[in-house]
Amino acid sequence: MNKKNGFTLFELLVSISIIAILTAIATMSFSGAQKKARDSRRIQDMNAVQKAAEQYYSFSNYVYPSDTSAWVATNGQTILDIFPADPKGTGWTGYVYNAGTTYCACAALENNTGNSTSNICATFVNGTGQFYCVKNQQ
Repeated sequence: MNKKNGFTLFELLVSISIIAILTAIATMSFSGAQKKARDSRRIQDMNAVQKAAEQYYSFSNYVYPSDTSAWVATNGQTILDIFPADPKGTGWTGYVYNAGTTYCACAALENNTGNSTSNICATFVNGTGQFYCVKNQQ
């Protein structure tokens, strides 16, 4: 009797197909989790900017910081060393800050989880999509 050891072509194709499907599902799940994590970081950053701007306002004779450079209050206290950078890095819309007598800070989100679909806080934001925006509380 001639007995051959090994797999048939059909068994190999089925195994490869199953592995490919599992890999595709894992990749899609991981990509979604990365987007959610970056959006969570953006929301935390915008909330931190809001708190820092309000603190600056109370220490600097009721004026909001004018740009995204280091925020040092009139009493010499450093409120914000570095304005946060978008977690996705270059090539992404990132964060937008606009100030005057009021301020607005927005972050473009990758998922539909924002609080502003029509840029209610900042008409200066370019593009469409979901944004998480914070504005002055005073």
